[in-house]
Amino acid sequence: MCGSISRHGADSGILTSGLPAALLLVVCLLLVVRPVVADDTEATRWLERMGPALNMTTYRGVFVYARGDRVHSMRIAHRFRDGMVEERLVLQDGGNGEIVRKGMDVVCVLPKQGRVSLDQVIPSGPFAEAFANELVPISRWYRAELVGEDRIAGYDVVIIALTAKDSHRYSHRLWLEKSSGLLVKSHVGEPGGRVLEHFQFTSLEITDNIPDSEFEIQTEGREITRSLEGVASGEPASQTSMDGWDLGWQPEGFVPAAAPRSGQGQAVAFSDGVAAFSIFVEPQGQVRMPVGASRIGATTIYMRELEAGAGSFLVTVVGEIPPKTARQVAESVQVGDALAHHSGGS
Repeated sequence: MCGSISRHGADSGILTSGLPAALLLVVCLLLVVRPVVADDTEATRWLERMGPALNMTTYRGVFVYARGDRVHSMRIAHRFRDGMVEERLVLQDGGNGEIVRKGMDVVCVLPKQGRVSLDQVIPSGPFAEAFANELVPISRWYRAELVGEDRIAGYDVVIIALTAKDSHRYSHRLWLEKSSGLLVKSHVGEPGGRVLEHFQFTSLEITDNIPDSEFEIQTEGREITRSLEGVASGEPASQTSMDGWDLGWQPEGFVPAAAPRSGQGQAVAFSDGVAAFSIFVEPQGQVRMPVGASRIGATTIYMRELEAGAGSFLVTVVGEIPPKTARQVAESVQVGDALAHHSGGS
């Protein structure tokens, strides 16, 4: 479920506390504005409904999100009124915290346990706002088909399978409510293998009658406010070079996308229309970060130290791609002379 995540888990708490991972999922789930496309006619018809349904359907419910051996639950109220999306999400376990969105403005009340860095959240997955200005022909990378019907949280659903055609991406299975096209369950996993991430509504009410009171902040805590306009209107990267570093290789089908906000680091995102990964290149701090790969669910973090000129950099690849792919991406990063000189002289 597209695990939107921050720069790296070691200093943000994303992968070490478990709780913030559920918060970051929210950004993925609720920013759908563009559907993916596929090669099966019936599957295409359903996928075209999925994106608008998540924004334009009014509903409330509780969903669970399993990532590896970690399971979290959140309560959601979502309303589309007068052309504006409003929603409130409340943690149901592991601590208190909530996220309230009104239009493009998001307020996150941080949980007492764990941390989340909203300025570094990157949407990913088929449930996120599209990075590129043009649709990627994902039928080259996934085989889409309607594979059956089911019943989830009291609603009749259809099941769509998106099967990866190579080893550089994961496969997806989507359960869509029949009357609205709303996504009510999803799996992310290895082609023909085990499920790595699982999202599902355990209770759901699709209704046009949700009062204003359900969209007001009710949790006390430190608040972080962010506008989604920066993510939605980010300029897409036109080349695989970002502010002084170059990427020598990326898996076929993943194209440069809008660059995320990344503090002092240099970052770029790539998407194949379904999955996404991001690369962060930043000066190495005094505290040495653990290098190598780690994975929770379908989300891989690969960290590598890179010496360039007089400077030392930390390269981090984060996203819903296999560890072998993340490593190959990270090892292809090269820092240019100008950035290396600037870092060495700072």
